[in-house]
Amino acid sequence: MSNTTPPVSSPVSCAFILAAGLGTRMRPITDRLPKPLVEVAGRAMIDHALDRAAEGGITRAVVNVHHLASQVEAHLARRTVPPAVTISDEREALLETGGGIKKALPLIGPDPFVVFNSDSFWLEGPRSNLARQISAWRPDAMDVLLLVAPAATSLGYEGRGDFVMDADGRLERRGERDVAPFIYAGVAVLKPELFAQTPDGPFSLNLLFDRAAERQRLFGLRLDGQWLHVGTPEAIAAAEERVRASARVP
Repeated sequence: MSNTTPPVSSPVSCAFILAAGLGTRMRPITDRLPKPLVEVAGRAMIDHALDRAAEGGITRAVVNVHHLASQVEAHLARRTVPPAVTISDEREALLETGGGIKKALPLIGPDPFVVFNSDSFWLEGPRSNLARQISAWRPDAMDVLLLVAPAATSLGYEGRGDFVMDADGRLERRGERDVAPFIYAGVAVLKPELFAQTPDGPFSLNLLFDRAAERQRLFGLRLDGQWLHVGTPEAIAAAEERVRASARVP
């Protein structure tokens, strides 16, 4: 799924790749293979994420590991293309999305960074969506900038949506009984200082998203392309067919 667009210079240079989860919805595949190494369109999902990061100008990445960690480490050790990868080891305890990032902050550094779900997967538009996202990042007005995709056009998504977005890109969570037009596409730009007032141990990134929304500092950028939800074994074939179909379009 990687394109030939050369990497661009980026004010955000580090990515954190969430690769420690158990991948329970992808069982039985993930009983023997960590979800980040499940292949879609001929490449492991974590390679798609790292390729997207490089295309957006990211030069280094921190990857957390827990479930079948040695397989992920061995796979990443064989990569010979950017970004440079450092491992954050969570073998002792799975820390969820927020706790895993908090543990790795010394490796990430003091500057704003990008968070990728290791299964973030989409068909790219004419320009790198990550490059667009980093260009749209305004730390004076934003605490968090999410890449969001229209629920109606996302392949394999059957939920009620995550967010409503106003004309300025500001996001609000959907109400409990409501339907929202946008879903989180698994890529966020955020500030390390947001983790200062967070629990020790496991917690979800949603805590930071909700705090930013309360301060009206949670923003979104609409994905240009199509988001592909690859959450189950059955979804792999549908995503691969969509990739093949897009390759046939002149």
